[in-house]
This record gives sequence, C-alpha cells and structure tokens, in this order.
Amino acid sequence: MNIISTYREVGTYRGAAELCGTTHKTVKRAVERAEAGGPPEREPRPRNFDAVRDLVAERVDKSRGRISAKRLLPIAKAAGYEGSPRNFRRLVAEQKALWRNDNHRGRRPAVWSPGEYLVIDWAEVAPGLFAFCAVLAFSRWRFVRFATDQKASTTLAMIADALATIGGVPAKVLADRMGCLKGGVVANVVVPTADYVRFATHYGFRPDWCEAADPQSKGIVEHLCGYAQSDLVVPLLTEAAVSGVPVSISAANAAAATWCAEVNATVHSEIVAVPDQRLAVERELLAALPSLRPEIGAASVTRKVDRLSCIRYGSARYSVPTRLIGASVNIVIDHGALVVVEPGTGAIVAEHELVAPGETSILDAHYDGPRPAPSRGPRPKTTVEHQFCALGEDAQAFLVGAAAIGNTRLGAELETLLGLGAAHGEAALTAALRRAVAFGRFRAADVRSILAAGTAPQPRPAGDALVLDLPTAPTRSLDAYKITRTRDGDAS
Repeated sequence: MNIISTYREVGTYRGAAELCGTTHKTVKRAVERAEAGGPPEREPRPRNFDAVRDLVAERVDKSRGRISAKRLLPIAKAAGYEGSPRNFRRLVAEQKALWRNDNHRGRRPAVWSPGEYLVIDWAEVAPGLFAFCAVLAFSRWRFVRFATDQKASTTLAMIADALATIGGVPAKVLADRMGCLKGGVVANVVVPTADYVRFATHYGFRPDWCEAADPQSKGIVEHLCGYAQSDLVVPLLTEAAVSGVPVSISAANAAAATWCAEVNATVHSEIVAVPDQRLAVERELLAALPSLRPEIGAASVTRKVDRLSCIRYGSARYSVPTRLIGASVNIVIDHGALVVVEPGTGAIVAEHELVAPGETSILDAHYDGPRPAPSRGPRPKTTVEHQFCALGEDAQAFLVGAAAIGNTRLGAELETLLGLGAAHGEAALTAALRRAVAFGRFRAADVRSILAAGTAPQPRPAGDALVLDLPTAPTRSLDAYKITRTRDGDAS
C-alpha cells in the first residue's frame, strides 16, 4: 500500500503504519518528505575507479575497443587503482560500450539484385577437413561441399561445381582476400592470380573482393558457414565418432548434397520464400554455362608403361594393368592420389596414393593375383638330369637335399643312381630315394645300401593306448609283518 495515501485516509501515523505493515516513524518520515516537496537530490557517491577512468578511456580508444580488462588491470593498479578486478571489468565494459557508440560505421542492409552475386567462403570444420560454402545472394540458394585442402585448384573446382549445380553464371563472384585466388594487393586493389582470371573469363563473371578485415561485407556466407557447421558437420562427425568409422570425403559430400537439397526446399527466414523457387526465377537472369568446362589444376602428364607394367612419377614406381605394357597413359594428381587415365577411352585404369621417391606402389589386381613365391626347383638340362628328374618329386627332393649338404659328386652319381634303377626297378629306386630323403642320406652309396637291405619297416604313427586286464593277487596289511617279542625275549 502507498504510505502517503493511507495516511491521508486514516489521519494518524500509527494507523497508517499498521495498515502498511511498517512503523509510525517510517510513516512520519515519508509524510514529512512529501510535504517538503519530494526526496532531496542524492549526491553521487564517488567510485573507486574514477581516478583511472581517463586512463581506461585512452587505452580503449587506442586499441579500437579491443583491449581486455585483464591486460588493463596491471596498468590501472600501477596508476593507483585499489579496487577489485570485478569492479574494474565493469569500468572497461562501460568504456568499450561508449567507444562503440561513438565509432560505429552506421551500416545499412544489403539489397541484392537478381543474377548479380555469388558469395563464397571457406571454413575449417575439423582438422584436415574444410567446407566450401557459396550463396546465391538474391535467392539465398546455398551450396556446401567438403575438401581436404584450400588450394587454388580445389577452390576453382568448387566454384565450377557450384555454378554447374546452379545452372547458370552470375555477374560477379564475391570472396574475401583468399591467398589461393589473390596474386597481390596494390593501393588496396586486389590483383587476382592469372589462373583465376582465366577461369573467370571462361565462365564470364567478374571477380569481386571484400575490404580487408571486413567479414561483415559477406555476412550472408559467414552465416552459412556457421549454420553448416552446427546443422551438418556436428551430426556428421558425431555419428562417425559413435560408429568408430572416419568420415570419407565422398560420404561427407553426399551428406552435404542431401543437406543442401533439404535447406533449399525450406522457407528462408530472411526472405520468407523458398530458395529453390526463387532460383527458378533468378536463373532466367543468369548467364549460360560454357559448353566446355576448363581444365583445373595441374595439367596431366604422359608416361609410357614399361615391361614391368609400371610407370614412373616423381622418382616412384606405380603399377598399371599388364595389357597396357608399351602403351602411353595420362597421369592426373587429385587430392593426394595419382590417377592413371587411358587416353583413348578416358577411363581410369589405376589409382594409387602418392608415395615417396624411390618407393613402389603395386596393386595385385594389375598382375592377375598376388606375387607368387620364388621357385628355386630343379631345371634339368642334360639327358641324365632329365631322366633323373623324370622319376618324380622324390628324385627332385633328393637332388635339392644333396645340393644342400654340399655333395660335389652329385653330377657323377646321377648315372650311378639311374643304373641302380635299371637293376632294382624304378619303383624300388623311388622308394629308396624317398627313404634317403626322410633320413637325410644323400649319396649314391646310401641309396645302394637301402636297396640292398630290401624292404625295411616303415615308421608308423603311434596307435591307441594298450589296455590290459591284469590278474589280482591277495594282499596283507603291514601289521602282519610287525616284529613282536615273546616271553623268552626272542623275536618272532
């Protein structure tokens, strides 16, 4: 309740105090203050940072409103400030607000014309993963794709892909001062690279640039970069972390294409229209795409396939299918991969990851399977060697074993072994050679001894355990053998 109005109704201090829930003294002070014409002006209390207010204002102005209270606090303490850091932060925030009010640029909203601007930018969304974002300014039609670098060739390829997806070419492409597209700056005039000029001439647009350190001039695409990171990249990386499978570029770009189709078919909050519908209208004002897309990046090089079904690039060797031996192929480097293209058909016949100089990248599919193990088996040349090796695998194993122990008379002993075969039969000789290999006996005299011994028992694997039912014998306990003494003292 209002103290003054209650007092006027009741007429007593104590009555008004009882109704208002206070004391009669408080009612008396309020009534006397009202009759005197209102509360007196309170003199402002001095603040503990008034002594350094000018110092803070000067430092904020010199830093253009960017210096922090943390950096200013030691300077203020040296100038005599004895208050708390929290109170000092209030002073710095107040001075920064005053500086921004006096030094704002007075921006005006952009008014985009149909078919005039495509605004582009890069954003690093993860270590080693970058998002290329582009917005057709009038229709707010959005384009997002991923790459592993921000090279000039990658940027030009992304612009070409965006223009092909849009279906036309705007009058200008607005970008910040990207190092991959900027050749230099003279008197604040950006000089584009020669490759960018050729690319823009081929498509028929004019490169445009933002002012230095002025991201607000392309805030339309800056907003898209943040929107894509929160609505596209975060769910994509979260799903990859849960599944434990890293996100590939192809999978990320497929997700980006799906996301762009979704957001471009939804009403945009700024223009209150569907970007796809406005694009259909704006496309009539866009220039036509060129009939041929330009070659972007390093030009392909030609290599001849050698007899090893390989090509050499960067002092390294890369395999290609064996059917291309002696033919010439084209090599294209794309995102850290070496792609081999057949000139006649344009088909990709091989793809390798780049390797260091001196190394080799071999794909088993180019050689109809994995590399076979090296064979060092017997290769007979003379008639005697052919006859001996014709005896079969046992004879060849005997030949290899005899060479391994250093039998220097092996060549002369082959005729002796063939003679033993003629005397005892080929089957008996083969069996003797098999036994000689099993027991490590690799001389002709050893084979002759085996043949002379005739049929020898062959070792067999161990059989089952022998189980016999043995007869049982009667047994007595140990107490039956205990020695006892008689009354005469004799042992019994």
